[in-house]
Amino acid sequence: MLSAHGTLTVASGLDATTLAREARNAAIVIVRAPLPAELFAGAVKLRAAIRHGAGLDMIPVDAASAAGVLVANVPGVNARSVAEHVLFTALALLRRFRAMDHDLRERGWLAGRDHANLTHELSGRTIGIVGMGSVGRQVASIAHHGFGLDVIGMSRSGTGFPEYVRRADLDALLAKSDIVVLACPLTPETAGLISRQEIARMRHGALLINVSRGAVVDDAALIDALASGQVGGAALDVFVTQPLPPDHPYFGFGNVIVTPHMAGITEESMMRMGVGAAGEAIRVLSGALPENLRNPQIVDRYRARFPA
Repeated sequence: MLSAHGTLTVASGLDATTLAREARNAAIVIVRAPLPAELFAGAVKLRAAIRHGAGLDMIPVDAASAAGVLVANVPGVNARSVAEHVLFTALALLRRFRAMDHDLRERGWLAGRDHANLTHELSGRTIGIVGMGSVGRQVASIAHHGFGLDVIGMSRSGTGFPEYVRRADLDALLAKSDIVVLACPLTPETAGLISRQEIARMRHGALLINVSRGAVVDDAALIDALASGQVGGAALDVFVTQPLPPDHPYFGFGNVIVTPHMAGITEESMMRMGVGAAGEAIRVLSGALPENLRNPQIVDRYRARFPA
């Protein structure tokens, strides 16, 4: 898609100095790693930074806007992949898959089978979803239509609720949910949202699944809650520090599923993200604005730099 519109260069490194240097003459930067703010000061030909995916935390939007650079993303294209991951990990936790598989392999048939006495069905439970964007709505749809779950949701915007999702504030959602799913963006308001106080409000033994961003959860509080049994298990795909250090306490829990920030990555979703990002790049290069423009307030400044 891009070959007819310019020369495509892949960055030779992900450090700030390399990215800023190699983007200096770029018209478009397609992003799948964090960009340094200084990149935008030096890339005078840069028209747009386009996220290959949904989350904008990899782009310093304020720095881009100050430089008159458009910011765009491709929201929703990996929502199905993430939602399937959520339900997959919920089932794995309820069926004690990690512990069962380990004991079956290491201690034999009966040791693995003993876990069956402590497993649970997904059907009939209550799932609470924090964030009713594309991912949250997909989780709700699969949970409700596929497994017959009672679905509770909360959204700071107050929008995005299908008719089968009951609205609740965070305290009520935590108190009523057997499974809590974090699917909200990382913002100043959501950083540390699941703190020690919020975890204490959860049902004893409830599950926590985080496909949002690591900083939404207080790690120390969650580790203590897992150790005490207040949280019955967790599936964590995102972390404050990535890669997660190999000696991190999360690896020591048999009831914690750790995945390397890949809930939204499948062959299908990567194709959708690639096509979407390339399409936005071509629109910008042709003189149009992106369909998913995230800093529309700078259009006048952008047009002063690149008249249509």
